[in-house]
Amino acid sequence: MKYIKINPADTVVVCLQPMQKGEKIEIDGRVVVLLQDTPAGHKVLISDTPEGADIIKYGYPIGHAREDLQAGQWVNEHNLKTNLKGTLTYTYEPVGEQLQIACENRTFRGYERRNGEVGIRNEVWVVPTVGCVNGIAERIVSIVQQEVAAGQLPAADVQLHAWHHNYGCSQLSDDHENTRKILRDIVLHPNTGGVLVLSLGCENNQPEDFMAMLGDYDHDRVKLLVTQRVSGDEVAEGTAILRELYRQAATDERTEVPASKLRVGLKCGGSDGFSGITANPLVGEFSDWLVAQGGTSILTEVPEMFGAETILMNRCETPELFEQTVKLINDFKEYFLSHGEPVGENPSPGNKAGGISTLEDKALGCTQKCGRAPVSGVLAYGDRLQHNGLNLLSAPGNDLVAATALASAGCQMVLFTTGRGTPFGTFVPTMKISTNSTLYQNKPNWIDFNAGMLVEGTPMAELLAQFVDYVLEVASGRPVQNEVNGYREISIFKNGVTL
Repeated sequence: MKYIKINPADTVVVCLQPMQKGEKIEIDGRVVVLLQDTPAGHKVLISDTPEGADIIKYGYPIGHAREDLQAGQWVNEHNLKTNLKGTLTYTYEPVGEQLQIACENRTFRGYERRNGEVGIRNEVWVVPTVGCVNGIAERIVSIVQQEVAAGQLPAADVQLHAWHHNYGCSQLSDDHENTRKILRDIVLHPNTGGVLVLSLGCENNQPEDFMAMLGDYDHDRVKLLVTQRVSGDEVAEGTAILRELYRQAATDERTEVPASKLRVGLKCGGSDGFSGITANPLVGEFSDWLVAQGGTSILTEVPEMFGAETILMNRCETPELFEQTVKLINDFKEYFLSHGEPVGENPSPGNKAGGISTLEDKALGCTQKCGRAPVSGVLAYGDRLQHNGLNLLSAPGNDLVAATALASAGCQMVLFTTGRGTPFGTFVPTMKISTNSTLYQNKPNWIDFNAGMLVEGTPMAELLAQFVDYVLEVASGRPVQNEVNGYREISIFKNGVTL
């Protein structure tokens, strides 16, 4: 098969292979002749469309024709224009679909924490309250890592890491609070067995106030060091604390826990025309499976919901959640507009080269990652999970900012679909799922799972079963490529003034 019509209402097909001018598409009892060479992942119009008329993909408009277009034309950003404008008024029209997915009583081997949460990794972290102490944090970690390598500390499946960032001071209002919330969330994350909170002492993010934000935390596993208050060598004192935290974490053991304890973030980036056909639908099927097991998934990238937002709004379980989702969308549109930017400008050059022409085109593929489950929670940026099931989270589309926000909300891993490829990872395992087999074969050092098999004959049910097994293996300790490569970072959303 060289092309696919995704929805019966569509006015385009997507090329699964490169197609050449003069080739024929037999669709709906008609024959359409290609008027141009068209790359794989890109769209071909299958009916004449006058200027201003909508072009349909996934059953929804992805924009309108900039000019009169003929059947057989290659549809791309040059002849297709977004319909997106400013904020909108929405009406709640709930869709009460009940998913018929069996509870399979699956388990994974995780680390049960004192507060009832479960980690899929057991790491020891240094979390700076301010960027001024990044160097000290990294030096402390390096010393303890060397002691482990030299056999001076017990060998254990415990990684050490300092989470380098540039904030914690010279910030105002929401930026200041966002930094504090993300750092708080990292300290409280179940993937860590011990945390040294490292402060300078004079920063806006004052250490005592920050520790109060943690609430009822495990005082045996979370320690504070304020470097300005140390008389002498703060590195030696910090190393002694980290060394003890490592010894404690080294005694932790994995136990069998139900899949309902799993929380995954849903993210995509470096997308292509296959994203909405292979990897995103696969992750959506997994999200529905996990929700049916009592687990949790979180969808973010709010700008990449524009154009598909009503689908999510009408899946909200209550009118209150609907109103929260409307606010989620319109607040982010106002953020764009307040900076003088249009709400419809999002697809990157790589996205466009891969076959995604408008933000609606991307959004309708992007939102497939959350399947069809009802929306049971809506989170502001920096919020921690309160509800199982499918949640929506406020964060931008930027890969590292959004992935950090997902992990901070409580996700033990991030499922990241990509058609172009990317090596990055945030502070939890960041699993890359390729939309096409070529990427999987060319970048085995980046990609963890190949969803491209869906257009090569593998049935969805069969691939989903393989994917469920793989995710549970990762949850039980199998490393993903960003962990193998050591590509791990955090990035905190910034909007306002730097003093």
